[in-house]
Amino acid sequence: MNANPVDTGRLRRLFAESAAAIGALDEQADAVAAGAALVVTALQQGHAVLTAGNGGSAAEALHLAEELVGRFRANRRALPAVALVADTTALTCIANDFGYDRVFSRQVEALGRPGDVLVLFSTSGRAANLALALEAAQSRGLRTLCLLGRDGGPLAGRADAEVIVPGSATERIQEAHQVILHAILDAVEAAC
Repeated sequence: MNANPVDTGRLRRLFAESAAAIGALDEQADAVAAGAALVVTALQQGHAVLTAGNGGSAAEALHLAEELVGRFRANRRALPAVALVADTTALTCIANDFGYDRVFSRQVEALGRPGDVLVLFSTSGRAANLALALEAAQSRGLRTLCLLGRDGGPLAGRADAEVIVPGSATERIQEAHQVILHAILDAVEAAC
């Protein structure tokens, strides 16, 4: 029988890195609370939440929207949320006709209403399609929340609220973003 090919020491280092990234969120509690307040207030006032991201961040955008429409922990009324990454026909049509940089902004133009909130997920803050979505949201009167990583990139400082997870490891930033989105959902369920 062969020995286990997985190095448990390596796994423990990964677990420690993840715990450190999530532990550092304590210093971001006020920023997380401000972002959660944007979402809670919009939903309490009957507005919707739109979400977007690329790659793994698209999965985070989907996760936030589905938990709002469905439920996080408790049964409650369905809350209006749309993940702009979910409609493949819209994504491919817009990318084909307008270019990939417009896949989210075009949807914000179609679906976003004043008072809604756009939540963007990005580990680098450098995606042109997210920057254009942010601009479209702001021009239409939406509130904006960016969950970013590293130094926040070009998106830093441009939203109504933001949380920037420091570090350079994409996977650690995504893990922290998931904790943040769960904190937002907890705040929503406590208030809505």
